[in-house]
Formats: sequence, C-alpha cells, structure tokens
Amino acid sequence: MSRIGKLPLEIKEGITIKLEPGLVEVTGPKGTLKRTIRPEISLKQEGSALLVSRRDNGATSKALHGLVRSLVKNMLIGVTEGFTKTLQIIGTGYRVNLEGENLVIHCGFSHPVTIKPEPGIKFSTADNGLIIISGIDKELVGQVSAQIRAVKPPEPYKGKGIRYQDEVVKRKAGKAGKAGAATGA
Repeated sequence: MSRIGKLPLEIKEGITIKLEPGLVEVTGPKGTLKRTIRPEISLKQEGSALLVSRRDNGATSKALHGLVRSLVKNMLIGVTEGFTKTLQIIGTGYRVNLEGENLVIHCGFSHPVTIKPEPGIKFSTADNGLIIISGIDKELVGQVSAQIRAVKPPEPYKGKGIRYQDEVVKRKAGKAGKAGAATGA
C-alpha cells in the first residue's frame, strides 16, 4: 500500500468538501477548487478526515494512490492558506512594475513584455526586483511562475535574467584565454 496514500487528510474548520463520482470540490475561505478523480481511486469522508483508497491493486491504481492524496492535500492547503512563488529579476536596467493587474517586465528586449494574470492568480512586486505570484491553485501558480521565468531565463556568465528567489545559477568562467593572451610568446 502507498505510504503517502494511506495517510488520512485532516479537514480543518471552515472547509467543505463535496464528493461526487469522479469529482472532488473543496471550498474554503479563499475560494473553491475542483478536480476530476480517476475511477481507480475513491475518496471517503469520515468526520473531520478524508480517506483516499484504491479500488483494486492494479498497477495504475497503485501509481495514482499517493498522487491523488497529494493533489487533494494541495487543494486543502490552497483554499485555506494559498500558495506563493517569488521570482527575482537581476540585471542592469532590468525592472518590473504593475500596470493595473498586468505585469510589465523590462529585461533587455527592445520592448517591454506584458503578462496578463490567469484567473485566480495575483501579481505583486517589490522595490528590489521581486515578483510575487500568489493564488489558491498550486499547479497554476507554478505554471505561471515558469512562464514568467521563461521570458528571460538566467544566463550562466553574468547571471542576468529572471530566476526563482532561492534558485542557484551555476556560473561559467567566460573567456579563459583572454587573460593569458597579452603575455604571448
């Protein structure tokens, strides 16, 4: 049995769960999330606990058991606390600002890049080049963060570009022959 899948999920105060065949809907203080569930997996609510079980011991059921539990757990966290990702823009002249709800990025192109938020996503910025993406759907927050990072990924020589705040960019040395060429033989 899946070590992750067999753990019960705690349903906190203020969260309502609606279970239908093939569908789970979680409603909390921050909003509502829906997800379709494969028929190999079943959800059952017992008091303040939600149990995830598989209908048989097939390979597909075993593979989906822990996955579905993790996805439902992320839904429960999302409707109560929400999720955030922080990106950092690094480079001379690189900057980011908000125009209404849209994010406008100036990162070395001949034109600014405007990114419109997906439904359920909120952008905010800080003075030191930070971009904060927040929302209740963990997958959507991660996807939007990856799309923003893809506008100008960090380059390996000077480290300029857009990166996750805790990301470490492996730097390259550059032109090694340039320093030794002046002495020549």
